[in-house]
Order: sequence, then structure tokens, then C-alpha cells
Amino acid sequence: MGDNRVTITYCTQCRWLLRAAWYAQELLTTFHRELTEVALRPATGGVFVVEVDGEVIWDRGTDGGFPEITVLKRAVRDRVAPDKPLGHSDVVTA
Repeated sequence: MGDNRVTITYCTQCRWLLRAAWYAQELLTTFHRELTEVALRPATGGVFVVEVDGEVIWDRGTDGGFPEITVLKRAVRDRVAPDKPLGHSDVVTA
């Protein structure tokens, strides 16, 4: 297992700071015991990438758009606390 560090790289030109900060807040609230750091990394060129310990778990360019928060929480959970229940975020909808 890694250091449990999340990095959210976001495009400043696109003004995605608020979205990145909201994701960070949600992750820190849910995984306050499991995560050691959530970093916001400014970039340009339409980038929006979420990584856990250097592993890309969401890339706007390849995954298409932005993740639903429940999808993002499940992806982070699967890497940092696989046994942690997420309550309503664990419900899979069709």
C-alpha cells in the first residue's frame, strides 16, 4: 500500500479550481483517517486528472468529463481502504 496521497491536477484556464477543491473536500471528509494528503496541482490545457499515490484513477481526457462523486469515492476507497463501507455511495445504480 502507498502513502495514500491524492493529487488533483486541474486546468486554471478552464477555471476548474472550485470543482477540484470540492472533490478534495469530499475525499478528505470521507477518508479523513485514511488519506495523508490531498494536493491540488494547477495546470493548463484542459487537464483534469485524479491520482492516488501516482496512479491515475480518473483522467478527463480518456474517461470523458468529470467523475460523479460516488464513482470517485469508490475508486479512492478501493485503493486506500478496500474494506471501508461507503454507505449510499456503495449503491450501484443502473
